[in-house]
Amino acid sequence: MAAESPCIQAGALDLEASCEEGAGCPEGCAEGCAEGCTEELPAGENGSESSSSSSSEDDSDTEESDTRRSDEEQEKKDSQPDRNESGGVNCLPHCEHCRNENAQREQVTPRRLAGGQYLLKLDADGTYQCSVTGLIFEVTEAVTISYSLLSWSKYAGLVKPPWVVGGPLFDVHCKAASALTSIAFPHSLCLGDGDSHPAFKVLHIKGAGAAIEPSMDYSASHVRWLVSSLSPVGPLIRSEEPLLYHGAVVLYKAVDSDPSLLFRVYVATNNESFIKDIAKAVKHSKKKFIKIDKPPVCQKLLQKGKRYRLLCEPEAEVTPEEIEFVDGSLLKLKSYIEVYLEKHEDFTLSLIELESEAVVWKAKLRESDWIHYDQNKNELKRNAVSIKRRKSTNSFSEEETHCGKKQRSNSTTDGIKTTNLLTDQQLMAIAKLFGAEWKEVAIECLQMEMKDIQQIQAKEQEVNMQKFLLLSKWREREQSNGTAQNLYNRLGEKVSYDIVQLLEGFMAQ
Repeated sequence: MAAESPCIQAGALDLEASCEEGAGCPEGCAEGCAEGCTEELPAGENGSESSSSSSSEDDSDTEESDTRRSDEEQEKKDSQPDRNESGGVNCLPHCEHCRNENAQREQVTPRRLAGGQYLLKLDADGTYQCSVTGLIFEVTEAVTISYSLLSWSKYAGLVKPPWVVGGPLFDVHCKAASALTSIAFPHSLCLGDGDSHPAFKVLHIKGAGAAIEPSMDYSASHVRWLVSSLSPVGPLIRSEEPLLYHGAVVLYKAVDSDPSLLFRVYVATNNESFIKDIAKAVKHSKKKFIKIDKPPVCQKLLQKGKRYRLLCEPEAEVTPEEIEFVDGSLLKLKSYIEVYLEKHEDFTLSLIELESEAVVWKAKLRESDWIHYDQNKNELKRNAVSIKRRKSTNSFSEEETHCGKKQRSNSTTDGIKTTNLLTDQQLMAIAKLFGAEWKEVAIECLQMEMKDIQQIQAKEQEVNMQKFLLLSKWREREQSNGTAQNLYNRLGEKVSYDIVQLLEGFMAQ
């Protein structure tokens, strides 16, 4: 099977090497590369949107985690190459032949900002790799770089055949733009045994239009581009041979009162933009879904045009039974497989390539993978059952029964209010996660006024306490609605993933 052949190693160009003989450009393009070899493209359907608006893309995906973690646990997760803040998977290749080159890069962890943006402060010249997104920056001096992940589907009209998406799309900004000399974008392809010679370029979106610009070189995992100007950029590829992708399987479970089980299974390229679009689609679905945390990376490569089948053991309703794999990065509607089981029981899902019958991905799902989401609801049910049992086994006078009912009713009501209202400790934990944008968020999302912020700053010098007092003022104003759910709804996609995750943890308690 072609997918089992080793990836290009000696044939891959190292990211430090210069482009030779037009590497990464169409055949016969070496001379054109020296001249810039830029193809201008007209504006697409959404091309009229300015690049400045793309940095605050309105799709920060927040539904991936449900438990609160300490700062140490978060830092540990950030250092892992196979997951990102959107609960998707990092687009760095996981093929055993492709991953080794990344170990030589200096890994740096960015700070997460509101609106799904990252901030990276580099203290000296050198080459640095973002541990979250896989981007590699080459700088000549100390700089601060901000960047965000964008959706390819938003710019689908700008990608024309024979070019296809080769990896995630990013919007990068740097105050000292001349100090940022090159950016290497992760791609989601496996280059096989070295006999494959695809043409890599980048789509550079400029205001109402875009240009296809040459790549400097490429390797088994990245496409390197010399920075010409800073606006949305992402890798493109053209190849005569069938494309082999590093793939990912992403799982979501429907959350409702139905005793049956309903899942969505997405088969995607290991492309962060694609994974982000999936999370966005699920978030805006009519049903509520939670992400099931299972190893997402496919063990076998996915090939465009090949057919795959999802099997369930024990048997379940799987719709559709077979799919033809295509890279759906440009599609606004993301395809998925629906799995329905009548009973709550452990089961195993396997993705099989029909032609070879090889297992591409496999995972065992247990009730414990999602049961904590219903913990509060189940606790209330157990309390109700317990009350019924006590009624049936104890004898009360009419007066005692009446008093008991009244006391239990008041206790339950007070308990719900106490549980749902955010505590001082919870507000402080949230305050510590807010960045420099906290004033803007307070005004825009919490409808606070600037005079409120100024009054707090006049009384308190410590910044975390200022943020805490502001949240306390919001809670006081909301009264009985000063809950984690209400704060979650108000903050929406304007805050960092860490804050959203923390609020989800509070709601699950």
